[in-house]
Amino acid sequence: MKQINSDQLIADFVIQNKEQYYRLAFYYVKNKEDALDIVQESIIKALSKKESLDRPELLKTWFYRIVVNTSIDLLRKQKRLVIVDDEVLTSLDDGKLDQYTDFDLKNTLDSLPVQYRSVIMLRYFADFKLEEIAKILDENVNTVKTRLYKALSMLRIEMNVI
Repeated sequence: MKQINSDQLIADFVIQNKEQYYRLAFYYVKNKEDALDIVQESIIKALSKKESLDRPELLKTWFYRIVVNTSIDLLRKQKRLVIVDDEVLTSLDDGKLDQYTDFDLKNTLDSLPVQYRSVIMLRYFADFKLEEIAKILDENVNTVKTRLYKALSMLRIEMNVI
């Protein structure tokens, strides 16, 4: 790809799909600011590694892979425990009842190991085909299939759905 065209191609693509990439990053980190940072860092990585994109038609899976890897990298860096005392928690309580939809599913998904959660999220929330997921995660299609079925089995067990 020509440098000028590749920069513009990547920029146009990211602008058109920015909400999808933000949602993907947010799903991993559960934090607005971190998700925005991930998208920004992913754009920088994409522009600096644009020569690794051999075929423009693979831009979607190529950039998804960058976002997923950047999200996982941030999670690894953030493995630290933040302790909040009861007084702080009480001061943040506004007395209203929280409204959660699909809370059990969300908690169960969050409890899955990241390799299983990634496959579920990319398949059912981002609507990728198994072959595309394999490219994004840089895995064999059979590995993706195995992880998908294992993750679904784990979800069924955790949610007592048989």
